[in-house]
Amino acid sequence: MSADDRPIRNVLFIMCDQLRWDYLSCYGHPVLQTPAVDELARRGVRFDAAYVQSPVCVPSRMSFYSGRYVSSHGATWNHVPFPVGQLTLGDHLARAGREAILAGKTHVIPDVASLERLGLPRDSREARMRLDGGFGELDRYDGHSPPGTESGYADYLRRHGYDSRDPWTEFVVGGVDPAGGRAEGWLLRNAHLPARVAEAHSETAYMTDRALAFMREQGDRPWVLHLSYIKPHWPLMAPAPYHAMYRDADTGRIVKADPATENAHPVLQAYRKAHDDCRSYAREDVVRHVRPTYMGLVKQVDDHLRRVIDYLDESGRAKDTLVVFTADHGDHLGDHGLGEKELFYEQAVRVPMIVVDPRASADRTRGSASDAFVEGIDVVPTVLDALGLDAARHVVEGRSLQPLLHGEGVAGWRDAVFSELDYAFRDARHVLGRPVDQCRGWMVRTRRWKYVHWQGLRPQLFDLQHDPDELVDLGDAPGRGLDAVRAEMKDRLLEWHSARKVRTTVDEATVVRRTEDWRGNGLFIGVW
Repeated sequence: MSADDRPIRNVLFIMCDQLRWDYLSCYGHPVLQTPAVDELARRGVRFDAAYVQSPVCVPSRMSFYSGRYVSSHGATWNHVPFPVGQLTLGDHLARAGREAILAGKTHVIPDVASLERLGLPRDSREARMRLDGGFGELDRYDGHSPPGTESGYADYLRRHGYDSRDPWTEFVVGGVDPAGGRAEGWLLRNAHLPARVAEAHSETAYMTDRALAFMREQGDRPWVLHLSYIKPHWPLMAPAPYHAMYRDADTGRIVKADPATENAHPVLQAYRKAHDDCRSYAREDVVRHVRPTYMGLVKQVDDHLRRVIDYLDESGRAKDTLVVFTADHGDHLGDHGLGEKELFYEQAVRVPMIVVDPRASADRTRGSASDAFVEGIDVVPTVLDALGLDAARHVVEGRSLQPLLHGEGVAGWRDAVFSELDYAFRDARHVLGRPVDQCRGWMVRTRRWKYVHWQGLRPQLFDLQHDPDELVDLGDAPGRGLDAVRAEMKDRLLEWHSARKVRTTVDEATVVRRTEDWRGNGLFIGVW
């Protein structure tokens, strides 16, 4: 067996937080150059139609980690615990004696109530696995708040001279204003200022250091590592020189609808009215002020990914390591008059997805771009497939990308993608006067159409063939043809929902083995 035919032994699953697919040069950004990510694209397959199962951190990540849609795993928003009974990548690996290790963010909200009901001590290994989403913690750091005891980052900062009870707030997301006072990174107006932390001690640099140290310590032992960066997620304050790298650059077009033709949906109007981020990002001066910092944070991640790629090459691990690069969701960055994520515009639900399979059998697709619809739930089955492990088809709802990576014909590949949103925790609910159990939205996107079903409200519909920027909502537009489209897309949602895998406690082989098995036990039911 040649070196190029060696089996995959290691997996490096890289995720950025809140990274738009079009803010990478390999996806066409005209200004922001990301050569490390571009290198991954040259080595693997760049998927140009990758979608997340929710445009919100927790539900999206739980879908990535479980391989299941949000309606199946139940963690519908950032405050909703991930049920202890849900299986994750770590659980599937554990059956084969493998472990998934975490460096960075998971945003798992622990289901403490269920753990207590089951009598599992919180410091037990099983409880830790449930609390951590099935990962073994190298360093868990969820960002956008001071690191806790699960991370070594705060002590690391103090050892490097950032003497403070809360060095993260003071130095990592803190700057100095022109008058010498403290400038908080939480405020968008300070996005142009450099963070007080040195770049080498920043969040991105620190987590890269931790990941590289882990990989080196493994030597020739196989490993599965989730390197989960918290950037370019807010607070939007970057260390020098990244804070100023794109300050005078072209920050691109702002996608704005004409109010006379937009037909703004009630949920969209409620978001714009209720939320600070939407009110701020509706101003062009804010968008132009913030985007350069976002671009700088993306560039910083790319520079540190170069260190990771170099290690894989120098150590020889590039030849037996599957690499997955993606994001948990995107960022509107002022498009559609929105900040942040949520809602179902492409800026929020579409993400980069690059997969590098080093085996010779993937050579035919190396460096190519695929327009096949792929979803976040496909990562788990892809990893299991690459490692030759049981696919857990009775639980996992995604599909392995290996056939696409190897250039094989795939009959019946999906022709639509799905995403979900629960806005019950948001002030938009109050604006709309909706009860907490009627604040859900479900998206289905095909090549031409994007349809969103909102509980108790009219749907949204966009013709992506003639309106790729989603500027005109046809959700209640008259016309027999549009009525047929809306009915067809609603039927697609019903069919999709009816196919969710809820029988997860027995596998398919057990169902086959036990079909009508009472006859073997001497039972004759209903016989005349």
